[in-house]
Amino acid sequence: MLEAHDLACLKGDRLLFRELAFCLQAGDLLRVAGPNGVGKTSLLRLVTGLALPEAGEIRWQGASIRREREAFHRELLYLGHAPAINDLLSPLENLRFACAAAGDDSDEASCTRALERIGLADQLDLPSRVLSQGQRRRVGLARLFLSARRALWVLDEPFTALDVNAVADLAQALSEHCAGGGMVMLTTHQDAPFTRTPRVLDVGAYAC
Repeated sequence: MLEAHDLACLKGDRLLFRELAFCLQAGDLLRVAGPNGVGKTSLLRLVTGLALPEAGEIRWQGASIRREREAFHRELLYLGHAPAINDLLSPLENLRFACAAAGDDSDEASCTRALERIGLADQLDLPSRVLSQGQRRRVGLARLFLSARRALWVLDEPFTALDVNAVADLAQALSEHCAGGGMVMLTTHQDAPFTRTPRVLDVGAYAC
C-alpha cells in the first residue's frame, strides 16, 4: 500500500499544492490529473523519493519511504517524461544496461522480446541517435515488460509520441500489472483503452 498524508509541495518560492492525500492499494490504477503547472510531475517526484515534501509524509506498507528507502525502491519502477537512453548505444544495449543497473532480468533474449513487443523489432541494433521521438520513448517503456516483480509503477506521460497500436498495447500491459496485484500511478493527457477503470487524483483540487 502507498499512502500520502497531507502533502505540500514547494517549487522555488511557490507553493504548488498542500494537504494532498491519497491511498493506492494492490490492483489500483491511479491517474494524476490537473492543468499544466499544477504540480503533477512534482507529485510523482515526491512519491518516488526524488524530492522531499514541504510538509506531510509518504508511506509504503505503513513505513515512511525516507526511513525504508531501499526496501521501497526495490518495489518501485519509475519512468520519467524524458527517455533516459544513450544515443551511442542500440535499443538492445540501452535496455540491457538499464535493467542490469536496476537489478531486473537483463538477458539478451528477454530484452529482445520486450523490444519486439513494444514495436522495435527492426531497430534492435541501430544506434539510438537515429530513432524517432516515439521510438526513443519505446526503448524506455520496454522495461515495463521486464519489471513485473516491482509492485509499484510510476509513469510520467507514458503515452507521449506513441501511435494508436502502441498506446493500446501499453494500456493493456498496465491493466495486466494491476490485475496481477500491482499498482500503477501515472500522468497522461491522452485517453487510453484501459481494461481497468482508473481512479483519478485531481491535483488542481489541492492547488494553492
